Order: sequence, then C-alpha cells, then structure tokens
Amino acid sequence: MPEKRPTVLVTDANRGSAIAIIRSLGRRGWRVIAADDSPRSLGFRSRYTARRLVYPPAEQAPRETVAALKAAAQAESVDLIIPVTDAVLLPLSEARTEFDGLCALAIPTLEQLEIVSNKLKTIELAQELGVPVPLTHVVETAAEALALPIEDWPVVLKPQASRLYRDQAAVERFEVTYAHNRDELARKMAEFEGRCAVLLQSYYPGEGHGVELLMHEGRPLAAFQHKRLHEVPITGGASSFRQSVALDRTLYEHSVRLLGALKWTGLAMVEFKVGAQGGKLMEINGRIWGSLPLAVFSGMDFPARLASLYVDGPPTTDNGPDTRYKVGVKARNVERDLVWIASVLLGRRRSGSLPVPGRREALVGMLGLLNPLTRSDLLAWDDPLPGLAELPAIVQKQIRKRTDRN
Repeated sequence: MPEKRPTVLVTDANRGSAIAIIRSLGRRGWRVIAADDSPRSLGFRSRYTARRLVYPPAEQAPRETVAALKAAAQAESVDLIIPVTDAVLLPLSEARTEFDGLCALAIPTLEQLEIVSNKLKTIELAQELGVPVPLTHVVETAAEALALPIEDWPVVLKPQASRLYRDQAAVERFEVTYAHNRDELARKMAEFEGRCAVLLQSYYPGEGHGVELLMHEGRPLAAFQHKRLHEVPITGGASSFRQSVALDRTLYEHSVRLLGALKWTGLAMVEFKVGAQGGKLMEINGRIWGSLPLAVFSGMDFPARLASLYVDGPPTTDNGPDTRYKVGVKARNVERDLVWIASVLLGRRRSGSLPVPGRREALVGMLGLLNPLTRSDLLAWDDPLPGLAELPAIVQKQIRKRTDRN
C-alpha cells in the first residue's frame, strides 16, 4: 500500500513566496492546497497545486478566514498550514487552540510573536543582547516627538507594529515613513496619534541585508543571506531586486543570538542596514519573507526544510547549520521592480535629503529585465503558468487602480 502523502495548505497563494513553497513541496510529491482570497490567484495556476481554496479577505474578515482554513483542514485531512502574510498569521495565531489535534501550524508561539511583531520589544531584546540598533525613542503624540532634541534629519517613523489585530474584527496596517523637518514630523505623527505608538529612529544609511534562518527551539538548522539591490518605495522598503551573498559572520551571530534567546522554531528573517558603523538591526521578520524565491533559486530550499521540520520532526543529529548555497544569484519581483523603475524614471522622489537612485540606474534596471541570467520570482520551466499569467495580471491590476481613482 503506497505511503500517504502529507498535505500542506499554503495561504496567500498569489505571492511569489507562496508559489515558491507550493512548487518546492509539490516537486517532492507532497499534496499542496493553494489558498487565497482571490479566485484569480496566480498560485492556483501552478501544476503543483492539488486543490484550491478561496477564503474571505483576511484583513476585513479575519475570523471568517480562520473558519475557512479550519473547515478545509478538516475536510482535506491537512497535516500542516503555512500562513504567508501577517494578515493571516495574526488571526490564525489567536485561534491556534482550535487546530489542536487537527493539524500543525507553522507559526511562532504567542510570546515569540509578541516580541517580533512589536518593534519596541525587538529593540529592547537587541539591546539586552548587545546587538547594535539605531538611536530610538518611543513617542505616541506629535508633542512628544517635537519635544525631543533632534539634531540630525531625516528621522524614521516606525509604527510599533506593522499590523494590529484589533478585537478580532480587522487587521490594521501601518507603514514606515520619514520626516525631514519639524513641520513634517508634526504632520506625520498626527496620523499615528490614537492608533499606534511610534519608534522615532535616527536614519542610518547603508545597504539592506537579510539573514534568513530555519531554527528549532533556538538552534540554527540552515542559514542564508541576501542584499537588497532595489527597494520599494525607493527610499527604503521591501526588496524588488536582490542578490544572494556570502553569510556575514557578524550578522549571522547577531541573528542567531536574537532567535536563540527567543527559542525560535521555524523560519525568520533578521533585517540589518550595513553602513559606515557596521550592521544595525532594523527588525525581525517572523513570517515567510517576500524574497524567499531567491533562497530557493540559490539552493537553500527553506520551504521543504520547514515542512519537514513540522511534519517529520527535527533532525536527530546535530551537524551544525547548513549554509551551502550559491552566491551571486539575482532574482526580482517583476511587478514590484516595474514600480521601482517607474518611480525612478518619473522622478517620484519626494525624499528630502534621503539618498535615492538616479535615472541611469532605472535604465539599467529596464535592460536587466531582459537578462536571462536573472531569475524572476514566478518564472519556472517546469511550472510556467504562474509566470506567464503575471504580466496580464499586473496590467489588469493597474487598470482596476485607474478605474477606482476615476
């Protein structure tokens, strides 16, 4: 009698990171259910998707999303659910006891999630462990911010939480922003008042680096590192174009110290800015990160390792973390990189004194779209449909945006 294939449900299947998980597990013969809030999800087109699930929009109807996932887990004998975004992760985490005895959830504990989703607690943990961080003040009102003796501009306004799950009713999103003078600081702080506390940080120029790790109870099992080549927005944000780089020993040790102190199990990315004073911690991303396809392209198959950890258990021998991967591999999120190119070419800077790329870099980026040696998050020879459907989906999305504006 053939051995039963494990069944894994992957949420947010329209994202490149989710599709990377679907492909990785599907190639190993696992049964994969792709789940999303859109019936047009690109992940539904993957040849490795065995079943499709459309759930309610998690940010507007989180409890209904959890109910849909639970029903699917029961009906499909799911072994593991992998949530990809905070919008699903937060409500699923709150409802974790409902899945006891039903299936495993690839999510951190409530205590771990509280620290990594709260930027102040992350900073406090880093300071306790001697991990360098930017100069930081916590403020809740414009008056508190203006009372600080700020001498160097710009300053970074980081909401204490990127997303808040309020009263199990909705998931509210907050964005990092910048202020270049006192008037701008007052105006932008007013937008946060009564909604979310803010970490006011000194701006630290440098290269964005991510150290990605698979951990088991604070022990590193595998590690990978990349640097950001393009970011959206252009003043700093999620990467649209990145490159695998050799593991930096100091950044790796900082990352392991942080996640080790949390007794972390699962995947996480520790983000740094590397500048004149070395690497400084920006945040800990305690969920699946957007540039995950780059790690897989480079030979670090985090999705398969993660699923095996939760379904089969941790390795029985300790041979140290696996750090074998190809250096110099480049990959882009096509939709986001088109936004980066357009933002630079059209001069959408509005950045004050922040360093931004020049138009020549955007022209190089346009030519780079045609470079066969650079990978796209969604293109794969053995699974072409998600990649082929990406450009039409981008065009349709832009048409919908213009229609909504009008």
